[in-house]
Amino acid sequence: MAFSHSDDCDEGMNEINMTPLVDVMLVLLIIFIVTMPVMKHAVDLDLPRVSSKPLTVLPEVLRLSVIEDGDYFLDNVRVSDTELLENLRQRAAGGSLPAVEIQGDKNARYERIAFLLSLVQKAGISRIGFVTQNTLPEK
Repeated sequence: MAFSHSDDCDEGMNEINMTPLVDVMLVLLIIFIVTMPVMKHAVDLDLPRVSSKPLTVLPEVLRLSVIEDGDYFLDNVRVSDTELLENLRQRAAGGSLPAVEIQGDKNARYERIAFLLSLVQKAGISRIGFVTQNTLPEK
């Protein structure tokens, strides 16, 4: 008696049955849709009411310019390197630190602008901005 071996019984299922997965997902979706309106947890906060006025005191702004030949201007007044440093130190020691706006001529040497930045740093001023509009003082 010979037993025949059939290959049809040994083959497994090659695809995942998606029907139970879809059923579970639909049930979960319905549960979340039904329970979300019920789950309103609100916490009542009693925050303090404060009336504040906006600050009208603006910080002092110093306008520093470097022209083509390397001279410095502080608020459109020509100053030397030592005068500039002393003036910046005096204004920085006056209480609130001023803001500095630096404008350099497009033909000015980079070393002069870098030296100006080091003077501002030596004076203890950290609020520095660069102006891009052309409002340089005349020579």
